[in-house]
Amino acid sequence: MKRRDFIQQSLAASTFVTLGGLSLQSFTASSAKKHITILHTNDVHSHIDPFDASHPRNPNQGGAARRATLIESIRKENPNTLVLDAGDIFQGTPYFNYYGGELEFKLMSMMKYDLATIGNHDFDNGVDGLAAQLPHANFEFVSANYDFTNTSMEGHVKPYKIFVKDGIKIGVFGLGIKLDGLVDKRMYKETVYNDPMESAQDMSRILKEEEKCDLVICLSHLGYHYSKHPERISDLIIAKETQNIDLIIGGHTHTFLPKPTIEKNSKGESVLVNQVGAYGIYLGRIDFYFDDEKNVIANGKSIIV
Repeated sequence: MKRRDFIQQSLAASTFVTLGGLSLQSFTASSAKKHITILHTNDVHSHIDPFDASHPRNPNQGGAARRATLIESIRKENPNTLVLDAGDIFQGTPYFNYYGGELEFKLMSMMKYDLATIGNHDFDNGVDGLAAQLPHANFEFVSANYDFTNTSMEGHVKPYKIFVKDGIKIGVFGLGIKLDGLVDKRMYKETVYNDPMESAQDMSRILKEEEKCDLVICLSHLGYHYSKHPERISDLIIAKETQNIDLIIGGHTHTFLPKPTIEKNSKGESVLVNQVGAYGIYLGRIDFYFDDEKNVIANGKSIIV
């Protein structure tokens, strides 16, 4: 993309960010030629059913059936839609303890998820337990910084995947959190954790410069931000210290953002960073609108399920 203008929506006002000192006032969503919708979840943690009506915080919220209906309605509105997940699909309800992840993957497949990355809790039945459930997933997994050589996941995870929707080339890569200290070594075995910053820099360069992607998305399970440990690698740090990434979809910290955060990357360009809490209570939605020259504006929000 030559120029990007991200719009961040709230109930009270809209925030306009124009890149490169250029004014794109005449370019609006209604005048756009192409429209791409990104839907996303994170940290669903095996929550298949909605919360009970008596739940003190989330009464009657969430649930796989409701999310499926919502995704289906948005796809009918815009067929050029991708559905992505930022990890920790497993662990949190008896469904996982009983079925080991089979149900989660089957339901995501029925919802026609396009891609997911891997969270630390997805190793809770071990790397072999994760691999054993892959036949139930009709979608792929990406991770650019987990090396699964010499494990049962070898050959089943790609660093990135490219989609083409209405002529728009979309590159998506994955990043996973450091497993040491979070996951028992016996669970992840010989899985190697590589530096996510180096992986992000390599992947974004490959996707933007070599693969010529119009849109570069990072599916991250690093965490949004760590206020007590600001030096710890996070989505905000990745956004600030890289270039070529347009959108970071995050997980791990269960951070609920009512609208995406806009950060400036190492070149002073805008990056959207979003995360929608946990347990399938919200569905993230980012709409990208392209003109004939592939300039783009974006509109992001979180939808309660």
